Amino acid sequence: MIIMIKKMLIANRGEIAVRIIRACKEMGIKTVAIYSTADASSLHVELADQSVCVGGPKAKDSYLNMSNILSAACLTGCDAIHPGFGFLSENSKFARLVNKCGLVFVGPNPEAIDMMGNKNEARKIMIENKVPVVPGSKGIIESVADGLKVSEEIGYPVLIKASNGGGGKGMRVATSKDNFEDAFYTAKAEAKANFGDDEVYIEKLLNNPKHIEVQILADKFGNVLHLFERDCSLQRRKQKLIEEAPCFSLRNDIKEQMYADAIKACKAVKYDSVGTIEFLYDTTTKKYYFIEMNTRIQVEHPITEMITNVDIVKNQIRVAEGLELSLKQEDIKQNGYAMECRINAEDIDKDFAPSPGKITFLHTPGGKGIRIDGSVYTNYEIPPFYDSMILKLIVFAPTRLECIRKMRAALEELIIEGVKTNIEYHYMILHNPVFISGNYNIGFIENFAKEIQDRDKYISK
Repeated sequence: MIIMIKKMLIANRGEIAVRIIRACKEMGIKTVAIYSTADASSLHVELADQSVCVGGPKAKDSYLNMSNILSAACLTGCDAIHPGFGFLSENSKFARLVNKCGLVFVGPNPEAIDMMGNKNEARKIMIENKVPVVPGSKGIIESVADGLKVSEEIGYPVLIKASNGGGGKGMRVATSKDNFEDAFYTAKAEAKANFGDDEVYIEKLLNNPKHIEVQILADKFGNVLHLFERDCSLQRRKQKLIEEAPCFSLRNDIKEQMYADAIKACKAVKYDSVGTIEFLYDTTTKKYYFIEMNTRIQVEHPITEMITNVDIVKNQIRVAEGLELSLKQEDIKQNGYAMECRINAEDIDKDFAPSPGKITFLHTPGGKGIRIDGSVYTNYEIPPFYDSMILKLIVFAPTRLECIRKMRAALEELIIEGVKTNIEYHYMILHNPVFISGNYNIGFIENFAKEIQDRDKYISK
């Protein structure tokens, strides 16, 4: 059934709310922004056709308050709710409540969220469908004794992971049986605190692999397309810093296998929206393994849009309306290279502590191939209650080296005063020989941190 969306509530904040509002404006869809008391002056509130305060500054009182969000959507006459990323975007209970209220949830069906959201269940489904997974436990680990047995079988080091986790939380490394028990109980406690249950499973810890993700676009008619891959290996404390598309150092035959497995994974759960299949690639064995699926729009979706010229957000909305994909796989071409730097309000000299406060001056770069996805402006007060990312700097160029040079120039021109940011940190990374080679992995930042004691070798005088 086709439902043409005329008015949409965006159940999110910051740059992704702005991105969705802009897509809706182009599609002729009216928008309703929600905001917490701390976000009353946010850009997404100003850009939307209407806005509704849904609670206090803490996320649980506002952006995670299902009752208030649904009431706001119904009272303002919305047809649909877009959850963005984070918050309620991968919450199947919320998706079901949206549907129960007679509204369209701009995302996958709740059953797919359940299947892929529980990482242990997702592993089982991948194994059944012959998609390679990281060696590990066959199910939930109930006790230390069970965990020790599995760990001995697959070999240390192992990763103890929250079954319903994400974002690096509820995840601990055990390097031997001597520290397994402590890691096990710490992971369970963190999983309980962050995700409401303490179920964990075990995976073999690969030695500094690359983190590759395949962007997927699927509809309700069984059509599934890939939009190539992104290299998301540059991470600090499991949080991505710089992403690029495509992956420069991966062989084409391996890429094609990844695309095929990503599509197979989506078809196995009858996936019907935008999503991302994530793999770890072992550079030593040349093998890759499925680790999880993100059943939502990704922070780094702009770099895929830049190299494919496909508007992912608009396609996500059209699919939610019940329309068949207008694209075929052969229509999607890959052109050039794109990179994204996540600009965070944080103090790199104080172990990257958040740096909320007023932006007293903001200047953003421009020119061909430069895109800013953000929600901040001069005199904007960054609240201390949410993620520290304040904007994304995205560049596109015909070659990877040109892309790096363009990003350096853009970072030089980006000026944010009043708060501390990680602009300089990105600039130093962009001059590192290992990064420039493209042969970096998820252990890059750990090594890089040791190098930047002497910043003068990176920063021009």
